[in-house]
Amino acid sequence: MNQVLSQSVRDAITRELQKYPAEQQQSAVMAALRFVQEENNWISREAMDAIAEVLGLQPIQVYEVATFYSMYRLQPGGKHQINVCTNVSCMLCGSSEVISHLQDRLGIETGQTTADGRFSLNEVECLGACGGAPMLQLDRDYHENLTPETLDALLEGLD
Repeated sequence: MNQVLSQSVRDAITRELQKYPAEQQQSAVMAALRFVQEENNWISREAMDAIAEVLGLQPIQVYEVATFYSMYRLQPGGKHQINVCTNVSCMLCGSSEVISHLQDRLGIETGQTTADGRFSLNEVECLGACGGAPMLQLDRDYHENLTPETLDALLEGLD
């Protein structure tokens, strides 16, 4: 089963496990999911099963974490993930305009990936940056106080 995980991911999980008492291996599940996603750009069910095996967990324990948090991608997607917050503060400050602009610019709807595989556009719940609404997460970085101009500049700066 562990052949699903590369040696570098297994090594990273091993290093992560050293941070926790032996009886608390489940504490490394979020990091393990992140390691897989960073390497593969998404997390397959087989990878979740392999993580469960490495951590001595039941697969459902890994699935629960992976499906609860919007930061984990459980299907293949674009090289760059654009997650637009649509919770109350962002909604009141224009997140619908942000989404509309991105849909027009990228030629896709939320939940889709561009034909060239560069971008996936997603609506997500609160990302915890209400003071800078409207905001989005682009890959691992937050961008706040968005306008059509700042959105265009973000996209143009990417490979």
